[in-house]
Amino acid sequence: MNHTHTTSPTPSRLARLRGPAIVLLLLASLAAPLVVYPVFMMKIYCFALFASAFNLLFGFAGLMSFGHAAFLGSAAYICGYSVRSLGFPPELGLLAGTATAAVLGFVVGRLAIRREGIYFSMVTLALAQMVYFICLQAPFTGSEDGIQGIPRGKLLGFIDLDNPLAMYYFVLAIFVFGFWSVHRIVHSPFGQVLKAIRENEPRAISLGYDVQRYKLVTFVLSASLAGLAGATKTLVFQLVTLTDVHWSTSGEAVLMTLVGGMGTIFGPLVGAAVVVSLEHYLSGLGSWVTLIMGLIFMACVLMFREGIVGSARSFWQWRRARREAATAAKPLSVNAEA
Repeated sequence: MNHTHTTSPTPSRLARLRGPAIVLLLLASLAAPLVVYPVFMMKIYCFALFASAFNLLFGFAGLMSFGHAAFLGSAAYICGYSVRSLGFPPELGLLAGTATAAVLGFVVGRLAIRREGIYFSMVTLALAQMVYFICLQAPFTGSEDGIQGIPRGKLLGFIDLDNPLAMYYFVLAIFVFGFWSVHRIVHSPFGQVLKAIRENEPRAISLGYDVQRYKLVTFVLSASLAGLAGATKTLVFQLVTLTDVHWSTSGEAVLMTLVGGMGTIFGPLVGAAVVVSLEHYLSGLGSWVTLIMGLIFMACVLMFREGIVGSARSFWQWRRARREAATAAKPLSVNAEA
């Protein structure tokens, strides 16, 4: 009698675990404000969305941008100004900020995607520095003081966002929407083409894909999500400063993505949680925080090149392959003994 082993392949088992993991994550997120300071969690969500936007461009399309803070910051300024000075409701302020980031992403993308590699990165950095200079000089930005005292207002006219719990669940809903959007983009035929371009661009061109158009659409989508994160952050903290458009904020997105795992869906979320938590709990050390963050970055680059999520996934796959090899070898040893 022949015995067949019906062990499922690794992706199927991981897929089966993904659903319950997402449900548990959502339940934990809903209950989080009962045990964790809501503003702290909202900051993690905003930066996780920002890092996810960057990861969409870098991790899945292979385009390294050094100027993503320009989209975060410009959307934050437009949202803050429209809500505080023009009297926009919060939902329209978010839309105005996100639309501004999308338009800016289209302009920057049109100029940047004409170059490749480090030249592409340098163009994004140069254009981001121009946005920083505009925000420093423009009269409505408040220069070095920024825009302060931005009201949260009432969502849809009746949900008071000054209530911490209402604001928390509003930010959580925005984060889930952004996270779901990135997941859908990556797992769509469009996302598969992006991966093909990242792996071998000449081959994608030879297959007939308009690579430049794919890159531009990805750049605009990434800028829009970064802008949504920036506009949401404005409502959370009720202020906008030049830090939001500074190049160091772009560096934080890179750090969060690499620490969490570049090219993974959950990597930016884990990376944002780690970096924001370190900045929060080590804030008493002053400028030493920068040194500690640099050491962590070096450790990740040298020892965990796939980041936390990427390394965990590789370890899981290694264990799976080892168990399958042991299972396959077992019948052979039994037959040899017989």
